[in-house]
Amino acid sequence: MDPEHESSPLESLWQEYGRNMRDWDDLTLARWLAQTLGQLEGRAWRFSHPLAVVYRLGAQVGHERSIWLKRLATPPAAYTESPCCRAPFLPLLTRDVRESGLVCLHCSETLVPFDEIPAEIRDDLLSWAQGYEPVHAVAHWDDRQRRRGGNYDSAFEHAAQQAEKFLARAGKDLAPRLLNLYAAVVWEDQDECLEVRPEDVTL
Repeated sequence: MDPEHESSPLESLWQEYGRNMRDWDDLTLARWLAQTLGQLEGRAWRFSHPLAVVYRLGAQVGHERSIWLKRLATPPAAYTESPCCRAPFLPLLTRDVRESGLVCLHCSETLVPFDEIPAEIRDDLLSWAQGYEPVHAVAHWDDRQRRRGGNYDSAFEHAAQQAEKFLARAGKDLAPRLLNLYAAVVWEDQDECLEVRPEDVTL
């Protein structure tokens, strides 16, 4: 295999996790996805939550097989159809919301461009993303920035602590407010670049 096209260890592990679902027939997968959407409805879910993780695995397989286009199962009525891939509308809130908008959990494309997010929450999302951006950027400082910043280890640790607070705000405030607009929401609860893990983000 060409090294440039080899899967990363994480991608390989993700493929291993989803292998059992790939053995399901289309109807079984469609019914499971629809049933699980019913369980997700009405709540804001951590990206790392076991139910959200296993749904993402099924959604990935479903997207590869165009499950939702085959109309094999009916999703709960609260979910509208996504304009990007026609799967049920399930947005993911990330720190990149200003550039990427809300992301589709099924196909990973932009589900709601930032300027189309309703004004009632868009300004707060913009403020949050703008505040988070320089915090996250510490993980990517070049040598010149590190020298100018003094003790980089201290700056990195401070940035990680700040990232925990930004992510906690996403889970406590922003994602729940999106439930006024959408049937369910998933929010990013980790920052791998700053070594912030889900268990570091307390609500």
